[in-house]
This record gives sequence, structure tokens and C-alpha cells, in this order.
Amino acid sequence: MKNLLAGLSAVFVGFGSSALAAPADFERWLQSFRAEASAAGISDATLDSALTGLSVNERVYELNDNQPEFSRAIWDYLDGAVSATRIQNGQTKYLENRKLLTLIEDAYGVDAEIISAIWGLESSYGAIMGSYDAIQALATLAFEGRRTGYGRSQLIGALKIIEHGYAGRDDLKGSWAGAMGHTQFIPTTYLSYAVDHDGDGRRDIWNNLGDVFASTANYLSVSGYTGDEAWGLEVRLPGDFDYALADSNTKKAVVEWSALGLSATRGADLTERFDPNLRGRLIIPAGARGPAFLVFGNFEAILKYNRSTAYALAVSLLSEEIAGRSGAVVSVWPREDRPLSLTERKSLQQALKDRGYDPGPVDGIIGAGTKRALRAWQKAAGLPADGYASASILNALN
Repeated sequence: MKNLLAGLSAVFVGFGSSALAAPADFERWLQSFRAEASAAGISDATLDSALTGLSVNERVYELNDNQPEFSRAIWDYLDGAVSATRIQNGQTKYLENRKLLTLIEDAYGVDAEIISAIWGLESSYGAIMGSYDAIQALATLAFEGRRTGYGRSQLIGALKIIEHGYAGRDDLKGSWAGAMGHTQFIPTTYLSYAVDHDGDGRRDIWNNLGDVFASTANYLSVSGYTGDEAWGLEVRLPGDFDYALADSNTKKAVVEWSALGLSATRGADLTERFDPNLRGRLIIPAGARGPAFLVFGNFEAILKYNRSTAYALAVSLLSEEIAGRSGAVVSVWPREDRPLSLTERKSLQQALKDRGYDPGPVDGIIGAGTKRALRAWQKAAGLPADGYASASILNALN
């Protein structure tokens, strides 16, 4: 699923093929991989039927380097992810499947609107499930680049799906990263969490909505989702707020955040709306000049589906709209900013490293380590320590 899949978010960014792969090199790799797959219990018959005639798909490398959750500005991503059309279609699909969704919600403790929102984000409610040959896409990723470990494990997982008769070779169609079905499960997630809801002997995430919704709910439930608990909300921050508190490792009770001056942008105050002891963390995805959100455990569960803040926020906001509540962001995004390119993100990391602030690997992934290093530099430079990697911050560093 784009899920844990892209739940492997960070590692997907910045992968890429250095040059067109020579067919002979790929064929030699494929022969060595057969031995690994055979040791994992895949029969020669399955290997022959699945791997014969495979070639590298260079388009997979291009798409891997440009995932929209990570390459686009978050406001641009949200504009598309939570568009009026997706909201309208989501509300329609929710009503059409309300009985089934409610049944799944009761069984797994995962809110129906969250399941619906993931369905909408992953495949536009089943309209766009991807046409890439999952075996070829995963073999391409496994062959070379930084995601070879992911590619190999998922390719073996896909072969196991065929080996055990869960789906046929021609059924394994999906995204460029090997995610399949209505809610885009990657092979290992399918093997571990897919559910046969109607008891027909198949875990059919391609055609059976009962299996689709139950599998999605099962994965979220195992990831720690708690029914009837909010994912979070948009908040306002006081003028003297310490932005260094917007850190992935800083969690506080609602009553503590309220005492620091946080307030809801709409509706009742924090301590009136939530259990005062409920713990959450603050995210400011566009830095000090953009909107802020206080998020709780269910947001973290959505992040395990796809480890992208933009994705988890899109699911959360879309779910509000599907349920008939407003998910519109009140505060203004700094739309004049532009996202940094991969080269620029690496340059920012190198500049931090050169100044003695360790961002971790210089890989273009603006993760927790880079944000902590950036906050430390910003604080020393007398700037708001929001950890936001912008073009102006890159210019200041350079």
C-alpha cells in the first residue's frame, strides 16, 4: 500500500538509476535472485512463470525520485489530495457502502471515514489502482539503487502470493512501487494483514470491498489505531511560542499544550474537547509561517500506512469532510515558498554538517535528524527554530 510502503517513505526518496541497465547485467542478477527466492520456498514453476522475459522498467526509477508526498509543497499536495471532487466522490462512496463500512468499523475499531479517506487517497475509490506489472516493478527496484533491500523482500512477497494461490500472476498489477489493490497493499503487508472478510477463501483486495475495507482496518488496528479518538486538529500558536517544541520526540498532555497557549482554530477549547491527559505532538509542516496541528495516536497509526506527514494530514482532513465535518485548513499556507529540489536538500544537509550540526546522511531526506540539526542552527542564528527547510533557509546557510 502506499502504506507501510511509502510508510517506508524516507527511503524511497532519492533512489534512482545511474544509467540505463544493460539487459545482460539484469539477466545475471535475475539468475542470482532465483536462488534467493528458491531458498525462501518459491517453486521453480512459480519462478519460471513469474520471472521469464522480465526486463528493467526505467520509468520506475523516475517515479521513485519524484513521489508527490515528498517532492511537492504540502499545500499543492493537499490541494489535489483533498480536492472538491475527491470530497464529493468520497461522501458518495461512503453513503453507498455505509452498511459495510459500519460493520468493519465495529469489528476493528477503525472509523469508517478514515478507511474511506485512505481508499480515496490510494486509488480514488477504486478508480485508479495502477497498471504497472508488480513483478517487473519490484524486480527493477531490487536490481539496483538504494532500495534494493525493499525490492527484494517485496518481490519475494509477491512471488509467495502467487505460490500460495492467493492471486494469479496477471492479477499483480499496481503502482510503480508494487503496491496493489483498492488501498494499495505492498506484498509483505498483504501477506501479514490482508483479511478474507466474507469467508470465500480469498483475500481479494482487488475486487472485494469487504476484504478491502477489513484488510485496511486490520492494518490500522494493528498499527495502534483507537476507535472514536480524534486524529488531531488545527491549532493556533501564541506569538512567543518556542517552535523547537514542534519536534517528533516532544509529546505533551492536552492540558500542557493548552497552558503553553495553544488553542483550537475552530470549535471548543482543547481541554473542553479532549481528555486533558491525552498526549499529542505538534506538527508545523510549513514552518512558523504556516498552519499548525496537534496530532494524537491515530495520526501516528496513519503514518505507519505511509510515512509522510503530507499523506497522513491529507487522510485526516479528507476523513473530516467525508464524515460531514469541515476539514478545511483555517490558517494560510506560505504559498510563495517553493519546495527544495533533491540537490538543494542535499546541499542544505551538507551545509549543516559543515557547520557542525549533524543531519545524519546527506541523502536529501528531510527527516527527524535533519530537522533537529536545522533547529539547532536556527536557534544559534537567532531564527525561529521551526526546522523548516525552505529556499530562504538554504540561502542563509550558504
